[in-house]
Amino acid sequence: MSDKTLIESMHGGQVVRLTLNAPKANVLDGEMMAGLQKALDELGRQPDVKLLQFIGAGDHFSFGASVAEHVRDKAPGMLKQFHGLFYTLADLAIPTAALVSGQCLGGGMELALMCSFMFVDASAKLGQPEISLGVFAPPASLILPMKVGQARADCLLTTGRIMSAGEAERMGLVTKLFENRETMLEGVDDWVQKHILPKSASSLKHAVRAARMEFNGSVRSRLKDQETLYINELMATNDANEGIQSFLERRKPKWQNK
Repeated sequence: MSDKTLIESMHGGQVVRLTLNAPKANVLDGEMMAGLQKALDELGRQPDVKLLQFIGAGDHFSFGASVAEHVRDKAPGMLKQFHGLFYTLADLAIPTAALVSGQCLGGGMELALMCSFMFVDASAKLGQPEISLGVFAPPASLILPMKVGQARADCLLTTGRIMSAGEAERMGLVTKLFENRETMLEGVDDWVQKHILPKSASSLKHAVRAARMEFNGSVRSRLKDQETLYINELMATNDANEGIQSFLERRKPKWQNK
């Protein structure tokens, strides 16, 4: 397992927590994604797991995927690796929970959106700011409309604005909002003991497959279309490449609107 991905077995192996371990930003780079993929593959061989948790080390969940890996020649491999996590989570059909503190942006937000449950504390800031770099968020473009409706999704995806924890809760994205990280960890554990541990692991998987039949079907059938649009069309434009490059060079982008 990569040092950037920590795995912790809880409640006698019934709950597994995966920690994004590259503070402060917990950037989802190729190494971290490989570690997550390896962990998920191993979970497929553990029939007693009832809940999979994702959390960020330190003060933040994740600033998102590595911008350096978004450049044109690296984007196809990065998207294939990242989207592979979503396909694997859909196939596992294990209930999932994101425990969010601080910044939860871009690819980090997409990972949290894929989860069955999202718990946040008051420090959480959530959003899809990809448009500010001249690109878009493929998984979020599918998942946000299903979770919050098209109008709200359009606003978040085309403005790139960041939401507070309270707004995300009011929007219906959040399972429960806590005062701080400590109370979130305690509260989630209480919630797990009440709502998850008494259930059958096998039955939970079947319930997830049933409840997410349309959701996962859309992810499986349409995420590849999003990937193709991103690689073959978006990355052929001047402004997508300019947006990424300007971020890496720490300057304002010079848009040509083409």
